[in-house]
Amino acid sequence: MSESLEQRIGKLNQELASLKEERDKLDLEAKKWAEKRNSIHEKIKKLRTEAASVKEKRDILNEKVQELKSLREQAKTKRKEKRAQILKLKEKIRSLTERKPSQSMRNIQREIETIEWKIQTTSLPVKEEETLISQVRQLEARLSVHKRIEKSKEKLMVLRTEEKTLETEAKTSHEKLSELAEQSQKFHEEMLENLSKARSLKVEADSAHQKYVEIKQQAQNLHQKCVELLDKIKTFEKELQEAEEKKQAKRQRELRKELEERALEKLKRGEKLTWEEFKILAEKRKI
Repeated sequence: MSESLEQRIGKLNQELASLKEERDKLDLEAKKWAEKRNSIHEKIKKLRTEAASVKEKRDILNEKVQELKSLREQAKTKRKEKRAQILKLKEKIRSLTERKPSQSMRNIQREIETIEWKIQTTSLPVKEEETLISQVRQLEARLSVHKRIEKSKEKLMVLRTEEKTLETEAKTSHEKLSELAEQSQKFHEEMLENLSKARSLKVEADSAHQKYVEIKQQAQNLHQKCVELLDKIKTFEKELQEAEEKKQAKRQRELRKELEERALEKLKRGEKLTWEEFKILAEKRKI
């Protein structure tokens, strides 16, 4: 019986050692897959951080682009208004030019000054003075046309300068926003590329995690078998121990019986007993 149990225990221990070795190999392989998964997760985290940083830069540029677009449109609107004012003023100048006296502005001014000097320095009959005053008024009306034309031309020059400035502002804003929009597009493409890489890596990470889970489950199954085998071994070892204890107890009983019989023989022969022999016979109440 003991040999059979010992053989079974030996076989189970061999099987347990083999299972433990296989389980440990699977645990090591699962660990490698977990490390690969974690390494990929770190790369994904880095890519997403970079994508967020690039997105922030892109959004800042987009805000500046919108501001420049607003400035460009404002400049275009104001330029359009200036253009309308210029056209209106040119029409006004054209209309005034049609009424422009043949005399030059300087000649009219000199004639007015001459008449006024005459009125102020010469004693004239009332009727003649009134005639001269009437002439001055007519000359001033002609001079007014000249002045209005000159003033309108000056204003036209200012408007044209303002229109040119607004045109330059609109062009500058457009050039800047085009440049920023191009940079923004590059940031956007970089962000999309990072996110695309992150998505691809996530598929790889998920695959690695799946492998980890599968192998870890296999290792867990083997571990469970190891536990079951260990329980069997302990059960058989307990049975073996109990059988050995019974064998030892039987052997002790046989030895005591032999000792008892030898002591009784010595007692019959009147020989001196040992302490052990005496004690055994005393326990049996045979002394």
